[in-house]
Amino acid sequence: MKKVTAAGQSVEEAVNLALAQLNSTKDRVEIEIEDEGKKGFFGLFGARKAIVHVTLPADPIEESLKFLKNVSENMGVNAEIDIRRQGKNVTFHLSGEKIALLIGKRGQTLNSLQYLTQLVANRYSKQFLNVTVDAEDYRNRRNDTLIQLAERMANKAIKTGKSVSLEPMPSFERKVIHNALLHYPKIKTNSNGTEPYRHLVITPIR
Repeated sequence: MKKVTAAGQSVEEAVNLALAQLNSTKDRVEIEIEDEGKKGFFGLFGARKAIVHVTLPADPIEESLKFLKNVSENMGVNAEIDIRRQGKNVTFHLSGEKIALLIGKRGQTLNSLQYLTQLVANRYSKQFLNVTVDAEDYRNRRNDTLIQLAERMANKAIKTGKSVSLEPMPSFERKVIHNALLHYPKIKTNSNGTEPYRHLVITPIR
């Protein structure tokens, strides 16, 4: 967050001077008017300049980027980070050498990074942001693996007539499996347990 105090012949002039110092635009800042100023007699005697305080709030995307870069460097990974935003959805794509360190076993490190990055982003954002952190297209590859797992476990549940419990997963991965099995009329899915041990159960319909 940056804050600038500026004075001018009018409030508008003072605000424009502050915006120039902040290298920002009016729609991105918060403006507090301390003194609206006074033109004075014939514009000379008793004149008083307008004074404003203009604050540029921290940008949630920039703060998230700084967080990811800091964590990556501390883990010994010089990651390149590409940012894509579509409405409230923000995706950080990580690439580079040693990127596997940021993914971890079954994506556990990447999932933790995503969770923490979302906390950072929404700490500074006025509207909720849905953050995804991906590395070398891991999310798509993981989704394919989850769909195959879902179909295999669904067939096992149908064949044995017994419920099948999957390993604990974050909510967005459980949703992938749930959606993959919507076209299976002979089974149903539901989540059991509490985070971070919440898991999906595939149950055959008798």
